[in-house]
Amino acid sequence: MNLNNLDKVRQYQNAIRDALLKEWDPIGINAIAEAQDEYDAYVWTVYKLLIEGKQKNDILDYLWWLETEHMGLTGDRQATERFAERLLRLRADLERE
Repeated sequence: MNLNNLDKVRQYQNAIRDALLKEWDPIGINAIAEAQDEYDAYVWTVYKLLIEGKQKNDILDYLWWLETEHMGLTGDRQATERFAERLLRLRADLERE
């Protein structure tokens, strides 16, 4: 992998990490300094979904599974769907750069 590709991967992952924490944040921990890495384990999978060109429903399914099955939350399907759309815009923005 050349440096340009590595920089792009880092850019994607940093943007995803930031979005998960500041925009998705289903457990409400974004203001807790000690919990800033809470969603880091999900960054790679979201990254793969985005670079593989997956559609909104695929991303939504993964996020919904995280919220309702993995985390055991009730979830807000509409908010999660909006966030899946946000991730698709993030992909489009990063690919334009």
